[in-house]
Formats: sequence, C-alpha cells, structure tokens
Amino acid sequence: MGINGSKRNNVNSYNKQLEEYIFPENYSPHRAGSDFAVIPDSFISLDEVTDSLREHGFESSNLIVGIDFTKSNEWTGETSFHRRCLHDLRDSPNPYEQALSIIGKTLPEYDEDNLIPCFGFGDESTHDQTVFGFNHDNVACHGFANVLQRYREIVPNVDLAGPTSFAPIIETAIEIVENTGGCYHILFIIADGQVTRSVDTEPGVLSRQEKETIDAIVKASEYALSIVVVGVGDGPWNTMKQFDDGIPQRLFDNFQFVNFTEIMNNPVNLSRKEADFALAALMEIPFQYHATIELQLLGLQI
Repeated sequence: MGINGSKRNNVNSYNKQLEEYIFPENYSPHRAGSDFAVIPDSFISLDEVTDSLREHGFESSNLIVGIDFTKSNEWTGETSFHRRCLHDLRDSPNPYEQALSIIGKTLPEYDEDNLIPCFGFGDESTHDQTVFGFNHDNVACHGFANVLQRYREIVPNVDLAGPTSFAPIIETAIEIVENTGGCYHILFIIADGQVTRSVDTEPGVLSRQEKETIDAIVKASEYALSIVVVGVGDGPWNTMKQFDDGIPQRLFDNFQFVNFTEIMNNPVNLSRKEADFALAALMEIPFQYHATIELQLLGLQI
C-alpha cells in the first residue's frame, strides 16, 4: 500500500473513532430525556436573528470570552497572517483583536450588564488543565474596549505553550452559569485550531484532550449555556465542524463553529464581513435559547 493509501486509512480510522465516541453504540436519539437534533443555519440577516430571539422571549444574556494562548499560534498564521504569530501586536490589529472588536461592535445588545468574564488558556501557566483570568481575582472586564485593553497588556507577558483543550474554559463557563443562578450565557472561544493530538496518540484513537473537550461540551448542554468557537488562522477545522453538527449525547445542540478567517477573506466590504461574522456567530442562538427554556435549564441551579 502506498504512503497516501496508508495516510487515508489512518484518517478514516481516526474519523471512525471520533464518530464512535461522539455516537456511542448504546446511544439512542429517542432515549428518555433527550430530543437532540442538529440546529440548521436558518437565517440570512441579523434582523431575522433578532426577530427570532424576540419570538422566543429572549430579553438578555451574558457573554464570556476565552482566548487560545497555545504555541501553535506561532505558525498557524502562515497563510492568513503573513507568517506572523497570530498574537503579534505590531502594525495592524491581529486576528484575535479583529474578532474581539467585531464581537464588541455587533453583539453588545446581547450582553445584559456589559461585564464580560475573560480568560486565557493553553499558556505555560495553565496548559490544558485550567484557565487564567484577564484581571486579578477573575474580575470581569467592563465592555469590549476593556477586553481589548487587557488583551494587549497581557500578550507580551504570556508564554505560549499547550496542549490545546477546550475543556477548562467550558468548565469555567459552566461554573459562571451556576454562580449566577442559571442565567443564560454565551461563551465565545477564539482559537487557532484543533484540540491537541500528540505525536504519541495512536492512529484512529482520540486524544485525552479531545475526549475531555467532548465530555465538557456534553456536560455544558445541561446548563443555560451556548458555545461559539471562532476559528482564527489557517486551521485545520475538521474536528470543530464535527463538534458543531455531532455529539448527540447532548441535551441540545449547544455548539457553533464560525470560520473567522474564511469570512474575513470574502471579497466584500468590511461592514458586510462584520455583519456576516455576527450572523454566523448568532445563527443558532434563538434555537439554543429556546431549548434551554424547553428543557427547563434557564434559572436552574444544579
């Protein structure tokens, strides 16, 4: 068998393992207490999203932000960021700053108190075990201008590391939802790529970080929490797309992936790109919010 055939078999084996973990043998989509269904991307404008939110009784939410400080940021800007580290603060705004700015411009009406808990993960101090707060004692940032200010102050002092796992930031968001009496939150994770697969991970086997991330996403579906992963840099994003439309162990489809790089490369003007990004980020929120009501998760303290 040629090298390409061998690689293809490894990829197929890995995809099968991911599918079996996401879709376990004993899983039944009609099991008691679960009516999981993938949420389709149904809107073509922000106004439609806003109208749908109103129809579902949506009044307000709270935002949480998680930023990826793993070492892969040093090379995943090879194509999309002129071979620079994605956290490079020189010259023009980097992709993280761009994404934060657009979220701050287009989504403030979806945040109730303008207090935004912000965290970093994947650096030398946290690795794949925990997160660090942007402020002392994890005090929330006051608006996105403050988020950007703290980001620029933090970046020069952060040592990029790894491995990459979304589990710690998702677990942190779950704690915040619990501590606020089950208030609805949207977690934005801005990241540069896949959850880590180390070189010693067997072909066709999920890494510990992948399993922990999947388990955290499933656990998060028991809370009034939506997860939006914003992909910056070159990717790849195949696992994120599988997370988006798979994992039926969840009580509801609580995960949305948005390819920021792809949207920003579209041949349209900047305001259209910003609107397209906001639309993609909020596309599933009306249905997710409605699901938290139907499942009686809103206001639930576990």
